[in-house]
Amino acid sequence: MPLPATALYAALLAGLFLVLSIRVVRQRRRYHVALGAPHRLVERAVRAHGNCAEYVPLGLVLLGLLEGMGLPAWGVHALGTAFLAGRVLHAWGISQEPEVLRWRTLGMGLTFAVLGAGAAALLGLVLAHALG
Repeated sequence: MPLPATALYAALLAGLFLVLSIRVVRQRRRYHVALGAPHRLVERAVRAHGNCAEYVPLGLVLLGLLEGMGLPAWGVHALGTAFLAGRVLHAWGISQEPEVLRWRTLGMGLTFAVLGAGAAALLGLVLAHALG
């Protein structure tokens, strides 16, 4: 079964991941760092990229399962938009020197809200399906 909403957010988040990957490569070249993150700007780029890699797969799996279980398109798009915004805001906040903590915090807050709301919605859909 096609999952067009999930596919949209997967494409957009893959774009974000690519941008963050390129930033890591550029910072490593700029500061001549092949491995590790001994320079603070390299470390910030690495962590923005790593954090994206840590949260995006679970978020996309959750969106895909919600869409596949029949969550209305508006719900999938609301969660997908909030998740994408959270990931962008977090990456922006953590990448800045000095760090912009409010954007990093807002980004993680949106990410956690989507994961929590999505998990609750998915559990509700699974229970409704099992009992229905």
